[in-house]
Amino acid sequence: MLPSQFGGDEDHERSHLVSNGVFPPHSIWKDSLIAARSVMKVRTFQIIVLQGIVGSLPWAAVVFFTMWFELIGFDNSSSAALNSFFAIGCASGSFLGGVIADRLSRYYPDSARIMCAQFSAFMGIPFSWILLTAIPQSVDYWSAYAVTLFLMGITISWCATCANNPMFAEVVPPRHRTMIYAFDRAFEGSFGSLAAPAVGMVTEKIYGYNAKTVDLAHGSVEGAYALSRGLLTMMIIPFALCLMFYTPLYSVFKRDRENARLASIKEQELI
Repeated sequence: MLPSQFGGDEDHERSHLVSNGVFPPHSIWKDSLIAARSVMKVRTFQIIVLQGIVGSLPWAAVVFFTMWFELIGFDNSSSAALNSFFAIGCASGSFLGGVIADRLSRYYPDSARIMCAQFSAFMGIPFSWILLTAIPQSVDYWSAYAVTLFLMGITISWCATCANNPMFAEVVPPRHRTMIYAFDRAFEGSFGSLAAPAVGMVTEKIYGYNAKTVDLAHGSVEGAYALSRGLLTMMIIPFALCLMFYTPLYSVFKRDRENARLASIKEQELI
């Protein structure tokens, strides 16, 4: 077989695959690029992604809870149980936040979800302070830690289910919904990966935590104190910023939702 014949057969096979939907035609990539640009221009999307990037810092700090518990003196079983209380609280809170926001949005469609998200972000501030400073750092207060972690998980885990995800679905036409979720995960995931090192740097550089002098097996009062102050800084400040970043949505969300509704109507008319 001559090379020219082989190339011709390959082009014919590719054209056949494209015509049958195996490979997307060039117009699909062009349409996807246009759709991506339109999604990036949505103000609601920009604001939610911004708060999501900042909001990833407290959740990165949560990863250090196990180390902090062991520095206080809790054994592995006790530390795991405390983390379980927090995880159960977060799971329950995600469901609860979504239900509450859905109910309230029937009466206040323009602001209910934003208010719920701000409430959840705000609750991270007092609970972080109670957990990391108010409760004495002693193994005698395991029950106090467990109750605080459970209540904290219930109240700080609303944002995704009560506001971010539902609002994304409302500010773009239906055919762009998967794209807006994908972009959100891409931006928050990429920047969020820097959150954990940031927590470690703040704890070491500002509060003097030294991993070389800490013995996790026997606990460390100084290490637990330094780590708790680092965690407090990397939780309270981001929670406060998230609370503020949600505020512009009161003015832009309604407009973006209306623009998406009109775009959907125009698309249906063209079909």
